[in-house]
Parts: sequence; structure tokens; C-alpha cells
Amino acid sequence: MPIDESREFLPVRIAVLTVSDTRDLADDRSGDTLVARLDAAGHVLADRAIVRDDVDLIVARLHGWIEDADVDCVITTGGTGVTGRDVTPEALARVWDKEIPGFGELFRWLSYQTIGTSTIQSRACAGVARGTYLFALPGSTGAVKDAWDGILSSQLDSRHRPCNFVELMPRLMER
Repeated sequence: MPIDESREFLPVRIAVLTVSDTRDLADDRSGDTLVARLDAAGHVLADRAIVRDDVDLIVARLHGWIEDADVDCVITTGGTGVTGRDVTPEALARVWDKEIPGFGELFRWLSYQTIGTSTIQSRACAGVARGTYLFALPGSTGAVKDAWDGILSSQLDSRHRPCNFVELMPRLMER
């Protein structure tokens, strides 16, 4: 997809949330991968946290960032599977105003190229909550790479043509 170098790059302020019962910052490889990619792209790491697989804890953290004017976008990693403890999509659904169904569809299509039919186990999803983008990625580093490299790197780049999420930011709160 084309990047129009004549357009100004606008850094996005991104908060990264790892959802896990077992990870901490010392061994959060998926979170590290995501942070490295957003930093290399020129974006700003607005904040980073790890919370347990608990809907109420995830919702509370999301609400804090949604209300923070210094956060444009939240990307979560982990908790998108089908087991009993995987509750990240349910947490996002509690806070978003609009779902972006194409994100999950495109993610699974890209992921299929790498892991085949196992991608069906992913409930990757996205939405918008009070002007803040929310993206939920699976917890594997491969999934983070697929989502960032195949979708988010271009859609969070203000120079991407024919359109991108960044250029819509000023209009997300329209009524």
C-alpha cells in the first residue's frame, strides 16, 4: 500500500496493554515486540501496563486511557482466544462505541497465511471508544507482527493512501 512521502507523518500516542495471568514486564515478549515496532515507526508510547485476564481489570485500564487526552490508541495483546480465561474482546465490547469488524476479519485472513486454519481460534477485534482507537491482538509475537506489519503500520500512518485511521481522528467524536 502506498505511502505518500509528500504528506506529513503524524505520530500516534499509543498505550500498550498486555493481558496475561503469567507475564510481567521482564518476559512480555509480545508487548516488547509491539513497543519496538511502534517506536521504529515514529509513534509515541503513551503508556504500558500488564493486567490479569479479568474483564473488570481490563475495562478499568481501558477507561483510564480512553479518558486520557494523551492517548489516541490502545493496542492490547493477549486474551483473544476461546478459553474460559480469554476475555479481552468482551472487555473491549463493554467500552467501545463502534466496532471495526474489518480489523478482525483482515487479521484472520493475514494470519491464515502464517498459521493456517488455527487462525479461527483468534477473536482479534477493534473498535472506537470516545475518540480512542482500540485494537485487541492475540498474545503471540507472531500475531503481533502480523497485525502490526500487515494492518496497523499503514492504518496508523497519516501518509498512507488512499485513507487511514489517523486522518479520521479529528472526526471520531462527531455527532
